[in-house]
Formats: sequence, structure tokens, C-alpha cells
Amino acid sequence: MIVASNLTKRYPGGYEALRDISFSIDAGEMVLITGHSGAGKTTLVKLIASIERPTSGSLVVNGQNLSALRRSAIPYVRRHFGLIFQDQKLLFDRSALDNVMLPLHIAGLSHKDAIRRAQAALDKVGLLAREKANPIALSGGEQQRLAIARAVVNRPTVLLADEPTANLDQESAQDILELFADFHRVGVTVVVATHDQAWVEYCQGNVLRLDHGRLI
Repeated sequence: MIVASNLTKRYPGGYEALRDISFSIDAGEMVLITGHSGAGKTTLVKLIASIERPTSGSLVVNGQNLSALRRSAIPYVRRHFGLIFQDQKLLFDRSALDNVMLPLHIAGLSHKDAIRRAQAALDKVGLLAREKANPIALSGGEQQRLAIARAVVNRPTVLLADEPTANLDQESAQDILELFADFHRVGVTVVVATHDQAWVEYCQGNVLRLDHGRLI
């Protein structure tokens, strides 16, 4: 499913965010990426999502070497991913329903089918009753659940998240963890970068630990 071989990411100025790391993640696994601030967690998530490209090495997802892809092919590859970042990029001038429908409109679904799928995703994360609310009217935990609904509405095979519970209270964080666990149980490959010990305890050993860009 996801195979990294001697993966390195070097930024202008010579800073190496990741250094010669190799690992594999099987389809349907739930894996954590952990490490100190600046260890390279976010960089690795961005490489898997094809937001950035490695400086050297290879990263193969679903049989495709992402480092060798033409840029025009990247949007099609990303359709297999659900992406959740700390900067949720919600559209605050649109309703919760409109936020979740946006990826479906981009994918070309009819308006009727987009509404049905978006409402199902909102129901999954417990926000169907707030479908007409704009994100500004939602709590932090609700905004994160809205971002998750938008990420999964296209039924991705891989769900990627960078610190999805970093700014939430303990109860909201637990709710998010349980949502991800639900997706994992139905066969979605889940990769989460996090400092939260609750995730580590849940995953019971499926952890990639980074230290200054190296896998330990």
C-alpha cells in the first residue's frame, strides 16, 4: 500500500527534514507517526499526500511511485486520499453541508448525489443536525469533525491526518480518535501524525518514530 525506500527530503539551504528512511504500511493498517516537534512528521505526511516531493528515494502508494509522477497526474492520485491538517481550510462563508459537498462537485457528482453523500458523511461524524450552520458557529471539536467529514466524503482508501486532536479538549480528542478507529475497522488505511499518547496506546505498536528526520 505505502512503501518508502531511502526517502530523503531536503529544503533550500540544506536543511534535511527527513533522512534516508524506509518503511511499509499495509492496506487497512492504522499507523502513527510520532516524534518531537521538528522531527519531520508533517513533512512525511505531505510527501505521502503528494503535496511535496522527496529529494531522493522512492515513495510508492497503491503501486504508483509518487516521486516519478507527472504533476498533471497528482490531482488524480489525491482522490484516493482523505487529508486532514491542523489548518483545516474550511470555507467560513459557506454552510457545513456546502463545505463537505465541495470535493464531490469537483469530482463531478450531480448536485442530488452530492447532497446525499455529504449528509451521510455529516451524519457519520455527528453533525447532520448542524448542516446549515457555518463553521464559525461550530466549536473547535465540531470544526475538526467537519474537516473529517469533508476528508472522507469521497470514500478514500487512505486517511491522512496531521495532529488532528492537537487543539482539542480531552473529550473532543477522544471522539476524534474513535471516529478514526471506526474508519480503520471498515478497512481504510489510516496514517496519523500526533503527539497524543492516547493514539499510541490505541495503536499498540504500529508506530513510526522520527527523531531529527531519522526513523528510529
